[in-house]
Amino acid sequence: MIVDERMTTYINSLDRGHTPFLEKLYQEARDTDVPIIRREMQSFLKVFLKIHRPVSILEVGAAIGFSSIFMAEYGTDDAQITTIENYDKRIPIARENIRKAGFEKKIRLIEGDAQDVLKNLEGTYDLIFMDAAKGQYIHFLPDILRLMHPGSVLISDNVLQDGDLIESHFLIERRNRTIYKRMREYLYELKHHPLLETSIVPLGDGITISVKRDPMEIEGEQ
Repeated sequence: MIVDERMTTYINSLDRGHTPFLEKLYQEARDTDVPIIRREMQSFLKVFLKIHRPVSILEVGAAIGFSSIFMAEYGTDDAQITTIENYDKRIPIARENIRKAGFEKKIRLIEGDAQDVLKNLEGTYDLIFMDAAKGQYIHFLPDILRLMHPGSVLISDNVLQDGDLIESHFLIERRNRTIYKRMREYLYELKHHPLLETSIVPLGDGITISVKRDPMEIEGEQ
């Protein structure tokens, strides 16, 4: 845990919950070990959607459709969500959950490898939610930046790897070292890219919130 487990449990105990459908889907995901956004991230995202009010949303990593349904439920009435998923076994489950939730007209699920799909997307999005293979975030970033307009927000989930990111490279299990290295590169790039203003927040397993800056603003600083 990044934040003390007792504190997280207490904060989550105050949460009033969501719609019956989302609560049922959340429990099913927990029971079957499907990775979805944590309770504290859900609370944050619900508030963020009310503040930022994005109309066009892109999600990288649909899993069983929980977070896209969540954003459709708590976002604006005219919000349109595009979500990408590559895992064959989860795609039909996600489609069925989206249908059951009644959001087939609000959520478009694209099947395929995100790196390939992102290259073919056009236009820009008000909000991009990154919750896919953690070792690929750094590779997705160039296309993510292309799909952002000034004022667009990029939220990346699970970036602190249960706190492992601050450990020595030699203390990380060999099988996790590539993800460790790439995530550190990703965080560095988010914090140092001239087009982004980024905050790293120890919420859940760590998130980043990045806003794309106006190039004219950057020129004015030079």
